[in-house]
Formats: sequence, C-alpha cells, structure tokens
Amino acid sequence: MTKTVSDTGEGGCPPVSLAATRRGILATGLAGMTLGGCAILPAKGGPDLRIVYNRAAQAHGPDRNPIIVIPGILGSRLVDVSTHQTVWGAFDRTAAHPGDPAGIRKIGLPLEGFIGERPDIGYVMPDGVLDRVVVRLAGIPIELQQYAQILATLGAGGYRDPALGLGGIDYGDDHFTCFQFAYDWRRDNAENAGELKRFMDERRVYVAEQYRLRFGVERDPETIKFDVVTHSMGALLFRYFLRYGDQPLVAGGAAPTLDWKGAGYVERAILVAPPNAGSALSLKFLVEGQDLGRPVLPFYSSAILGSFPSAYQLLPHGPVAALFADGDTRRPITNLLDPDLWRTRQWGLSDPGQAGVIAALLPDVSDPETRTRVAVARQAALLERARRFNAALDVPAVAPPGLEAFLVVGDSIATDAAYAVGPDNRLVRMRTAPGDGTVTRASALFDTRTESDWTPEVRSSLRFRSTLLLSGEHIRLTRSSVFKDNVLYWLLEEPRDPPGGTTAI
Repeated sequence: MTKTVSDTGEGGCPPVSLAATRRGILATGLAGMTLGGCAILPAKGGPDLRIVYNRAAQAHGPDRNPIIVIPGILGSRLVDVSTHQTVWGAFDRTAAHPGDPAGIRKIGLPLEGFIGERPDIGYVMPDGVLDRVVVRLAGIPIELQQYAQILATLGAGGYRDPALGLGGIDYGDDHFTCFQFAYDWRRDNAENAGELKRFMDERRVYVAEQYRLRFGVERDPETIKFDVVTHSMGALLFRYFLRYGDQPLVAGGAAPTLDWKGAGYVERAILVAPPNAGSALSLKFLVEGQDLGRPVLPFYSSAILGSFPSAYQLLPHGPVAALFADGDTRRPITNLLDPDLWRTRQWGLSDPGQAGVIAALLPDVSDPETRTRVAVARQAALLERARRFNAALDVPAVAPPGLEAFLVVGDSIATDAAYAVGPDNRLVRMRTAPGDGTVTRASALFDTRTESDWTPEVRSSLRFRSTLLLSGEHIRLTRSSVFKDNVLYWLLEEPRDPPGGTTAI
C-alpha cells in the first residue's frame, strides 16, 4: 500500500522558470528546468528524510538490493570522446551547436546505415546522468538541476552513487550500491535495452565482489537483483528490457519473443511519469523542431530530432486520437506512424525547408534529390521501427513472480493531448488533458478508455502494486516531499511480498 503524507510543495524552493512557457523539451526531457540554488533536502515544511529513514538507511548489506537510476530522453550527458567536446549537457560556445554543419553532424544521427547497429557517429558517447546543466546568461554560468533531486533522495536513503556527493550528504564509503545508467537517448530504445543488460551484468559482478570484500559473503552474480527507478522514456526502454532482455528489433524480421529475461534482474521498480501511450509534444517537436529558449538556449530543428529513433517511439499511440485533419473531430488521423502521412504532409525529414540540415547530415551525398530520397526512406524506416517497438510493449502480459512495480503519475497540469493539422500542415493545439505538462495522466496509466466506451474504472493492460498521483511538472515531480517520502518508503520499509502477485508491466 502507498504511504500517505501531506504534500507541502515542490521541494521547498519556488521554481524560477527559464523560458517558462517552453515545457516538455522533446516531450520527456528537461521539462520545467529551473534555476539552481535551492536546498535539495529537506523540503520546506516537509519531513527531514535523513531523520525519518536514518535507521533504515544504515541497514545496508547483502540483503538489500543495489539500485539503478534510468533517466529519460535528454537525461544523459553526451560527449565526443575524440575531442572531449560536449554534444549535449552544456550550452556554451565550446559545445556542439545545432545551427552549424559540424554541430548538426555530431548532434544528429546518420541517415544511412543499419538502424539498431552502431555506425560511426563521431565517437559520441554517454558520459553520466545529467544531474545538472550549466548554461551561460550574459557570460554568467547558471546551474540548472535535472536528476540531482532523484539522486539526492536516494542518498538520504543511504544509496551512494560513487560519482556524486549531493546536497552536503555524507554517504560514507560503505554505501556503494547506487548506479546511474547513462545511455545515448537518441538511439533506439530496444538497442538501449541491450545496453542496459550489459550494464546490469557488469554491476552484478562488481556488487558480488564488494559483498566478498566488505562482508565476507560469497554470492553468485547471477543471483543479485536490483531495484530500479526510471523516469519518463527511461521507463519504456526498461519495460522492453523486462520483457525481452537484449533481443533486438530486427528490421523486417519476426517480433521479439516475450520471455521476460530482464525480469530476472529486478525485484522492485518505480516508474516515474512514463509515456506509456506516448506524448503529443513529441509529435509537435518532430514536426516543428524545438526551441529550448533562444537566445540563451539553441533551437533544434525537426530534421535533427527526426534522425533520432527514440523520438518516434514517443509518438502517441492507442485508441485516443492525438491528431485531427483540419480541426474536424470527425476526421481523426489514427496512425501517426504512417510514412505516407509524414511524406505527404512534408514533416520532419520530408520537409523541403530542412534541406540544409539534411545536407549537413549527408555530407558525402552531393545530389539534392538523392539526399531527399535517403532522408524520406530513413524516416519511413524509423516510423516502422517505432511501430514495432510500441507493439512489443503493448502486448498484454503478466510478469513472472517476484517483480513488483510502482507508478508515479502527475495529473494536475493541462497537458497537450491532441492537435489539429490545417492546410499549411502546421499543428494547432486542439485538446488538453490532465497530466504533468509533458505526459498525460492517461498515457502514464496506459488508460484506453474513450468517450464512446467510458467506464468509471481505468481500463489498462498494465498493473502496478501501487500508484501515486502527484501535482507537479514532469521533472519537478521528483521535488515533491510526497514523492521523496514514498519512494524511500517503497525502497526501504514497505514489506516485500513473497514471490507472487499480478504485476503486468
């Protein structure tokens, strides 16, 4: 059951929005970025979690699972390891810029080669979870918090990330079992699920060795299980991993086999604001690009975003229409993954206005018509891959015994849920729904009720041990004292049921 406490606000620090009207960066990223400087713990007027969970935090050892944090899209720093240039995660004159050809080639993904493979992409690699972002305003560096809140909350529970010491917390050198899974969030989520398996395999060996050195306990690495906290798109790649392990999505091949290989690695999972039915904002950004807040932050064109396989995997899907032709509710466009829709509407990689960006992404192709054909074909392949990825996640299935899942949902902010597309092929907001400003409540719950077949109870193929509904924006949900208190309660104190249950994730 969920521990109920009083919500006293967003972490005790009044958020100062940077370009406050620009919420939901690429649908599930740095939504609601705020100026840094407020204390992480304790929340003003809320419980001091270091006191509440002090004894539980000290009760660490081989009987307590290590924990893994999986961020959402934009949530990992990307660096060119050959030059040490930041590709994503800092915004200054030394970072790759999406407005020049060299920056476009580093930030975008190749439009040629096999999807799901790792072609030469300029040696861009993930370099840690994006706990903070630094931008420069009039030459003055300003720090923006990202995943620092989640990591600091776990720190109050005694989970130590070896790379971080946040909020002035003295973890002690024996709290070694908190790990960040940094990944290239531009790439296919099924591919990153394979990276997650390799990451967990390595951490299993490491943790087993630490048990031997610190406690004199011999453990077979394959018996070690993790607790996992995911945010946003990170929940989608995690759900794929639970169901299919490291099975790839083979282009033109059979669907992956639902074998629950990943579930053997996990005992308890907390999914925060997952876009289980997609996010309408991802459609808007893939069509129009995303302005993060000029002149302080750059503009990312629709063609750059359209080179990311993951972006298409965030498009809305399910029985509730997110797009209507000419604003006519009698003319829903039900298949947002139809390549003909994108080609005829001239969206994204099919947009003639993106010719300059596409030329930068295809520097070895001199003929404009050939570049257009390559880009349109790539877009069609990415849309088809997204369809197969969503189909794999949407198969109703009950997880094997021993896996418990918890859900955190924001439901107090009017969130874009549907657009109208007019004769100029531009999108206009048509409908909003309760959510967190980026992901609707219905998407996080994977609620398939429609106006024509509405029932009082949520209709969803997903089942969680407990669901926590919160007020707050997409990333700021993690600042709520209610969020912090419940997460630590779930991880540290709530009794763990014997193998059984009916988790469907």
